[in-house]
Amino acid sequence: MSRRIYLDYNASTPICPEALEAMRPFLFEHYGNPSSLHWAGMPAKDAVEKARGQVAGLLGCDPTEVVFTSGGSESNNHAIKGIFFANRDRGDHIVTTAVEHPATINPCRFLEKLGAKVTILPVDRFGMVDPDDVRKAITSRTILVTVMHANNEVGTIEPIPGIAAIAREVGISFHTDAAQTAGKIPVDVEELGVDLLSVAGHKVYAPKGIGAIYIREGTKIDPFVHGAGHEGGRRAGTENVLLAVALGAACEAARKWIGMPQTRVLRDRFWEELRGIFGERVTLNGHPTERLPNTLNVNFAGRVGAEVLATLSGVAASTGSACHAGSVTLSPVLAAMRVPPREGMGAVRFSLGRTTVWEEVEEVLEALKSLDSTRSI
Repeated sequence: MSRRIYLDYNASTPICPEALEAMRPFLFEHYGNPSSLHWAGMPAKDAVEKARGQVAGLLGCDPTEVVFTSGGSESNNHAIKGIFFANRDRGDHIVTTAVEHPATINPCRFLEKLGAKVTILPVDRFGMVDPDDVRKAITSRTILVTVMHANNEVGTIEPIPGIAAIAREVGISFHTDAAQTAGKIPVDVEELGVDLLSVAGHKVYAPKGIGAIYIREGTKIDPFVHGAGHEGGRRAGTENVLLAVALGAACEAARKWIGMPQTRVLRDRFWEELRGIFGERVTLNGHPTERLPNTLNVNFAGRVGAEVLATLSGVAASTGSACHAGSVTLSPVLAAMRVPPREGMGAVRFSLGRTTVWEEVEEVLEALKSLDSTRSI
């Protein structure tokens, strides 16, 4: 392959021009502490509050409900641990799913060591959870339901409004990890009906190391980081002004990209071309329609995903299996979806971005044609 092609936008995105431009004044000029009430601190404070409003604009919430964090993982940890510690007098039960990101599953596992009861719900072949399963899992001790908005590996969009309505009926807090959806599809907290929502900056064309959590007004939750009264007492630590303004600008810029119609067309054409080349030897992971517009996760049956990518020199993409000492292990997501191992071991995720063009996809397709169609594992 003659050039480098990036098709791993679900893993990370480049910094958009708007975010980069917003950062420039805070690299050298506006260096004050946003908590300082003097000439150096006030510009920094104003910038943080402007950024908070820009994030709120993307999420459809009040700026006071936005808390800046170090990223999606911290936001998820804050939601899960914060609800648990603040509501132990009410209960100790958390409901989640088998396809969550480790930033959700691992905090739940940690809380189990402290006495939490965690129910992990199954998903169907498309990676979608059944809202009725959520309803059945709720007990008198349930304090939190956490279900990701869309899966990072296969792109399946979960039925969040329906699940949120179930939680609301019984007065239980509901959290969704929107790291993969913010900036790609509508993420309006009122339409979703959520109480808590996580955003990861580097998935929405902002730098790494910045994120946000939406906390609905009135939600009973403990701080995740304790210290001084920053972020309205909800997250201690001097705000990272440089990265906050970048996230704000990125969220404002993202509003014109919602839906990603051109990317969806490229993604779907990519899939049709793959089927034309490989026929039934390539299968789709994730929901056929309720899926992120940029995500194409496919199985090359009888192959190993890492070997497929090895033929695509210069292409950045991800696999859905891991090789260990000669054996191939499916990702927990594909395993939960009950993808047959012979198919899933050949899983590759191509995730397109705002600047992906057909010529890049076409070059990848040409390289894939070189795979020996008679070779299998």
